[in-house]
Amino acid sequence: MTLSIRSPLLRRVAVVAIVFGGLAACQKNDASAGQVAGKLDDAAQAAGQKLDQAASYVGQQVDATKAATQQNLESASAPSIKIDPAALASTAQANLQGAASATNAQLGKAAALTGQGLETAGRKLQEWSAQSSASSSASGSASSSASSDSSDAQKQMDK
Repeated sequence: MTLSIRSPLLRRVAVVAIVFGGLAACQKNDASAGQVAGKLDDAAQAAGQKLDQAASYVGQQVDATKAATQQNLESASAPSIKIDPAALASTAQANLQGAASATNAQLGKAAALTGQGLETAGRKLQEWSAQSSASSSASGSASSSASSDSSDAQKQMDK
């Protein structure tokens, strides 16, 4: 790439040097051919140095741009995501087993509470039945005891 930049620039510098040489030769001063050639050499060297500096600067800019572009590409790369079906299945199975265990524990608590409620209801029914039979044998009249039994039974059920 450096050769393609230098070739046209060197040609231009050479043309400029020839033109300056021709102009210097046309001037009416008593300069010798050696002085003109020295001045042309100095001008060519200065132009060559400037061209080298310009080529070096362009090369540095190209390298810096290339490095920055490479860094941007590397930082912009998407992270790779790996999905392991066996790990997903294992995690899902563990979650399901945990949920089943928690559900089983809650069902056990509900069954225990239901059992306690049924025991309490059974005792109350037994107490009511005992009270009901005691009150029916103690009362003399069948009609008054029947009406009081039903109101007592209703009161017991309301409790």
